[in-house]
Amino acid sequence: MPQIGWFEIIIIVVLAILVIGPKEFPIVVRKIGNWIGSVKRYFNEIQENFTDIETSIEETVSEKNNNLSKKKEIKKDER
Repeated sequence: MPQIGWFEIIIIVVLAILVIGPKEFPIVVRKIGNWIGSVKRYFNEIQENFTDIETSIEETVSEKNNNLSKKKEIKKDER
């Protein structure tokens, strides 16, 4: 995967200023930053949802294992 260095970033910024214009450049950069922030928040929310689901599944499995072990203990005591 190619890496982008400072020189390439400077070239991209200069080209963007030439194409977009110096007046509109800060507005476009701000909009792009807002868009990237909203995408990051969206993916963080999805990750939190998966973590919550994983936690609830682990709790359910743990409860079932505890119930099974209690049933085994009760059966041993009955003998």
